[in-house]
Amino acid sequence: MSNTASNDRLRTLGSKTAGPGHPVYITGEIGINHNGDLENAFALIDVAADAGCDAVKFQKRTPEICTPRDQWDIERDTPWGRMTYIDYRHRVEFGESEYQAISEHCAKRGIDWFASPWDTEAVAFLEKFDVPAHKVASASLTDDELLRALRATGRTVILSTGMSTPRQIRHAVEVLGSDNILLCHATSTYPAKAEELNLRVINTLQAEYPNVPIGYSGHETGLQTTLAAVALGATFVERHITLDRAMWGSDQAASVEPQGLSRLVRDIRTIEASLGDGVKKVYESELGPMKKLRRVAGVVAETETGDREPVAV
Repeated sequence: MSNTASNDRLRTLGSKTAGPGHPVYITGEIGINHNGDLENAFALIDVAADAGCDAVKFQKRTPEICTPRDQWDIERDTPWGRMTYIDYRHRVEFGESEYQAISEHCAKRGIDWFASPWDTEAVAFLEKFDVPAHKVASASLTDDELLRALRATGRTVILSTGMSTPRQIRHAVEVLGSDNILLCHATSTYPAKAEELNLRVINTLQAEYPNVPIGYSGHETGLQTTLAAVALGATFVERHITLDRAMWGSDQAASVEPQGLSRLVRDIRTIEASLGDGVKKVYESELGPMKKLRRVAGVVAETETGDREPVAV
């Protein structure tokens, strides 16, 4: 690939760059796993920072806009007692003072934060902060009004493609424009079954959108399949994180606990180091074993400059 083509596939995320030739940008998706508790949010930020993640991500909704009116008054049991659904949505939503505290805590820990806005008011809210990007949840991929509002911010937009057809994805890309987006393959089941992850879609998206970096947003249990996504070329990885999968909340069971997150980040870094540049070469570390073990010398070999010379044994 030419340098020009490669540069077309790079995206700015704060002080970092995501795309081919750069370290995988790893995001710990906190979402609403904080259960409306700022101390839980701080603890999850610490978990992500300690593991070596590049960012944490939240979800931001305006409850009256995102909650269907016929569900507002439906009561449900919660850890805070029985309450209406609209009251619950407010209970787990952070406001400006909480996000200011989150922003300060992330700055102290040296980790970025951003969020998935679910409505245009949430976009305006997040624009009060210098977030490195905005994320489009898979459920919002068909919301053209939201996509246009996100495009107007001029920030990098990360678009998850779960529960979406190829035609819907193409339309969303047209609305957002392809110059400043990053696409994430995803399967929107919590947790997602291994046989429904279809990781080769990463390569399908790479082929269809050659100038767009492709990432992976995983909702499965376990770590192996996310590592496989990196081996297939994902330049961005997002996994839900939790303090304890037994905590109350719909996303906790499909989330990664602290120890698992540390292993995941460690193994992603090992995989990207091992992938190399694809150019076959003889390493200096191989010369000793070659001299010791090879019985018949090769006739010629190519040097790094492309010249051909005899191979010494």
